[in-house]
Amino acid sequence: MNEKVISYIHSLIKARNPLLNEMEEYAREHNVPIMDLAGIEALLQLLRIQKSKRILEIGTAIGYSALRMAEALPDSSIVSIERDDERYQQALHFIERSNCASQIKVIKGDALDIAETIEKYGPFDSLFIDAAKGQYLKFFELYTPMLGVSGFVYTDNVLFKGLVAEEQIESKRIRNLVSKIKHYNEWLMSHEAYVTAILPVGDGLAISQKI
Repeated sequence: MNEKVISYIHSLIKARNPLLNEMEEYAREHNVPIMDLAGIEALLQLLRIQKSKRILEIGTAIGYSALRMAEALPDSSIVSIERDDERYQQALHFIERSNCASQIKVIKGDALDIAETIEKYGPFDSLFIDAAKGQYLKFFELYTPMLGVSGFVYTDNVLFKGLVAEEQIESKRIRNLVSKIKHYNEWLMSHEAYVTAILPVGDGLAISQKI
């Protein structure tokens, strides 16, 4: 969508509380990737429709999306994984200052290494993947067995600033990452056990339902 349409959508979104505003500003100042406003509003609405109670998030960052989910679904519980120590500590700092701290458990570690630890918190209604983009497929395969019947998987950044539709990308690093995201998207859309739709909202949100 063009910038005018995006700005219009953002103008309609309700104001966040002071803590969330502080987190948004912190993310801008420190280049912390958090979900685009339109993207996270779409995710929250889907979670409401699903009536998700137990959510697993891969990629806490500073805890912004976990807090948004907890606030939007007050009866839910969120388990979130973060491997970076500085971001883990910052997430704890923000979450402890919120009114939703009792709903959120942040676990420090690499999601590729701690599946056995996470399994005891399941089964989950929803899996939200928003971490290392090159590992999306591995995250999906590792954690979807922890979903309950008709569980949902939400994957952020699947359009990666529109670069998945570009033919020529100069940077080798970016080109390799885009290639991995495109492979994940194609693999996901043809998965026999899940039906998937990709929404061109935020940075691209894939919604996959277990069938």
